Amino acid sequence: MKHSQRGLSLIELMVSLALGLIITLGVLNIFISARSTYTLQNTSAAMQEDARYLLSRMSQEIRMAGMFGCLATVADNSTGATFSAAFNRPINYSIDNTNGTVLTLATSDVGSAGTLPTWTILSDCRSAATAYTGAATPGSGQMAFPIHQVVYTFKNNAIYTGTGTSQQVLLSNVSAFSLMFGLANSASDSDTTVTSYTTAAPNPAYIRSIRITITLLDPSTNTETKLGNQVFSVVASMRNRLM
Repeated sequence: MKHSQRGLSLIELMVSLALGLIITLGVLNIFISARSTYTLQNTSAAMQEDARYLLSRMSQEIRMAGMFGCLATVADNSTGATFSAAFNRPINYSIDNTNGTVLTLATSDVGSAGTLPTWTILSDCRSAATAYTGAATPGSGQMAFPIHQVVYTFKNNAIYTGTGTSQQVLLSNVSAFSLMFGLANSASDSDTTVTSYTTAAPNPAYIRSIRITITLLDPSTNTETKLGNQVFSVVASMRNRLM
C-alpha cells in the first residue's frame, strides 16, 4: 500500500476523539455556567422587584400616616366613633403568636384605585373638620380628605393585606418582617432629630422614621441556583404630623 493512501492510525483516532471530547465538555460547562448565572440573575431580579414593590408601597403609606386634613382637631362623626382611635394612634404595631405581626396604618389616600375610603374628613380648613364613615360629599366651601385604614399582617411566611375574609396575600416567601421606630426626644413638631430606636410600638407623636426590614426566600428547589435569604430594608420618614 502506498504511503499517500495510508489512513489514520488507532492512536491518532483516539487522540482526535479525546480532543473532541475535551472541547465538547468545555463548551457544555460554559453553557451550564451561563444558564446558572442567567437563572440566578432572573431570580435575584424578581426578588428585588417584589421587595421594591412592597417597601415602596409601605413607605408611601407610612409617610402619609397621620395626615388628617388641614386642621389639627377633627370631630368624630363616624359610625361607632371608630375614627378617634385611628386619629390618636395612626400607626399601630403588634406581635403575637395568634395573629402574627400586624401593622395598622391610618393614612391619607395615596392612590387606592378608587377604593372606598374607611373615613372621609370634610373641612373648610378654617374652623371645622369632621370625620364620617366611608365616602362623604363636601359641601360648599369644604374639602374632602379620604382616609384609609391599611392593615399588613406577617404570618405563615407571607405578608397579607386586609382583614378577616378580605385578607389577601401581598407577598409570599417572606421569612422575616420587622419594624424599627426612630424616635425624637419630644412630641414637638420642631423636634425632628432621631435620638433613639425601638422595636416596640411607641407613642406615635414621637415617631420620626420607621425602618422596614424584610427577608425573602428563593422559592426554587434547585440547590445549584438557589439564592437563599435576601434581606431588604428602607427607612420611611414621617412627614405629615399635625400636633
